[in-house]
Amino acid sequence: MPGTFASPPTPWSGNAATPAPVACLSQLPVSHPSGRLAARRSLGGAARYGGVTRRSPLLGGDWYHGGRCAAVIFDSLEVSYGELWGSEQGMTHPDPVSRAVAARRHAAGTDYAVLLSARERPLALIEYWPRGMWRMYLFDDRSWRIQMIDLKPHGTGMLLAHRSTRYQFAGEQEHACGKWDVQETTTVSADGQVEVRSEFAGSRGASAEPLHARTSGPSNVPVRRFPAPVENFLCPVPEFGDWQVFVPFLAEQGHEPATTVVLRDVSVDEGSGPLRATGIERLFAPGACDTPEGPAVVDTVDAGLLRITSGQLAVSDPGCIDRTPRAIAVPPGEFPVTLSLLRTTHGTGVAAARVTFLDSPPREWDLALRPDEDLGLLGEGQFYGVGVDTGTAAFMDATRTVIDDRLDEDVFIPLDSAVSVELPGTGTEPNVIAFRAGRGDGSYPVWIGRTDDGQVGCVVVDFQLHSADGGE
Repeated sequence: MPGTFASPPTPWSGNAATPAPVACLSQLPVSHPSGRLAARRSLGGAARYGGVTRRSPLLGGDWYHGGRCAAVIFDSLEVSYGELWGSEQGMTHPDPVSRAVAARRHAAGTDYAVLLSARERPLALIEYWPRGMWRMYLFDDRSWRIQMIDLKPHGTGMLLAHRSTRYQFAGEQEHACGKWDVQETTTVSADGQVEVRSEFAGSRGASAEPLHARTSGPSNVPVRRFPAPVENFLCPVPEFGDWQVFVPFLAEQGHEPATTVVLRDVSVDEGSGPLRATGIERLFAPGACDTPEGPAVVDTVDAGLLRITSGQLAVSDPGCIDRTPRAIAVPPGEFPVTLSLLRTTHGTGVAAARVTFLDSPPREWDLALRPDEDLGLLGEGQFYGVGVDTGTAAFMDATRTVIDDRLDEDVFIPLDSAVSVELPGTGTEPNVIAFRAGRGDGSYPVWIGRTDDGQVGCVVVDFQLHSADGGE
């Protein structure tokens, strides 16, 4: 998948310590079709609304929202890190990670998010994406994500703010549902051609579609195009931790930095690191156990013999084996597959699946990784796992294929009334043993149990229906 500021600007001197001014992503004076004022902006200008004047010195013009005008004045910013937020709304990271993990992801070119806050109020959420792309969400004084700015590499060591989208909402309920009243988008080409587009939701109210995913046509789309120096839209590519680069953007929502802004790290500790294997063997110990849903009973059932011919075991969703499965080097032969069933008052589910290669008990457990996966990029309790999109997982030889047109008849329909099903091979061809996947779609850890001499003794998929260490 494919986990991410200073005082008003002076003329850009080329010094990396002083952020380059990003100017002129301004919006036109436009009127709503109903006749009421929707916005008033001018290039580099100021406007008066409700008796209060604000100037956005970087991205052009005044700032307001729905007649309110407020600012956060700050001389320090709290910095924290986490996973990408997606559609999550809130005041802080839903899935925080440590600064050290975020730094390793930055170095590896993988995604993360940075949150800049003042006095525990979010001001900017900055997302770092692969290939050097950045996205910034700006919060207003209500802590609403009200503006989105996309930046991409431009030349050497610079970012181009090539798109800025602002939203206006009629009220809190509309904001929570993503039903904008006005959407204003400014785009900038690499040669400085600017387009400003204002869209209105229409007389029936705002769009019911999520932000920046709207397909219904606007009732009116005023557009203005003009040239501007592309240098006005550039800022330096930040080194990790150099978040002052983004401080000037905060003026877009009326927030006012002091002459010097201090960054304070408030990110979570690295903790115990990625998910650890604890008590995996107990997943297959029959008897009573406790779960978050109450008392339960563990049973084990045999699911058949798995035939391996290539020396590579694949763990995959049988409906998605064209995607890269988790492949593990194992000896060829036929090996027993065992399912751990968890029986509760709500029903029976597959808690774990195991294929056993050696009778010797495992002495250590490793998470099954692909060549491009790095445990150092994971936060506390995180893991790389097998992805499930059909509610089903399977063990198979890495060379085995399935016929998509027969999946319903051969796999999914039989699993409506059974916990596992075998797709036999012809002659010496390897078979497939598929089984229900815990609570269904998701990602699940695959553990390799190794013997004292490092050989693969077994492979286990933990569907995390209950804690392997015996706790809740």
